[in-house]
Amino acid sequence: MPATILDGKKLAQQIRSELAEEVVEFIQNNGVVPCLAAVLVGDDPASEVYIRSKRKACDEVGIESQLHRLPESVSAEDLLRLVAKLNKDDAVHGILVQMPLPPQIDPSRVVHAISPAKDVDAFHPENVGRLVQGRPRFLPCTPAGVQQLLVRNKIETAGRHVVVVGRSD
Repeated sequence: MPATILDGKKLAQQIRSELAEEVVEFIQNNGVVPCLAAVLVGDDPASEVYIRSKRKACDEVGIESQLHRLPESVSAEDLLRLVAKLNKDDAVHGILVQMPLPPQIDPSRVVHAISPAKDVDAFHPENVGRLVQGRPRFLPCTPAGVQQLLVRNKIETAGRHVVVVGRSD
């Protein structure tokens, strides 16, 4: 069987174009501009790149984005207060708290604090349960992206075996 090269960047651009059209229609029909709030604690270079790419993608499709930067030394209570504020903000429709968090903060407390309706990473236990039941509110980004790459390239997966390297939440 010959190898097939799958162009993820090209597909991502195609999906962004499709999404941009959907966002325009959503705004026209609802009078609301979707907004993603990203929370970045500390200055981890990989996290910086990830958040920058999310904000760029939001900009490309017409979604507003907010960046809330907190110092590495932030207390868990201060981070949880920010999450609570974002949960209550009707102008914020999705919340992404970038992991990893510094050692003084228990990530599970933060994940549990994010409203399941705004948990775009789908890490909240309610969203994990909905995913397992086949009723997802949101799909985890990486698996959803891989699935789109396979489906849109007509790669048959039924009966295939998969190896997951570096499993995380």
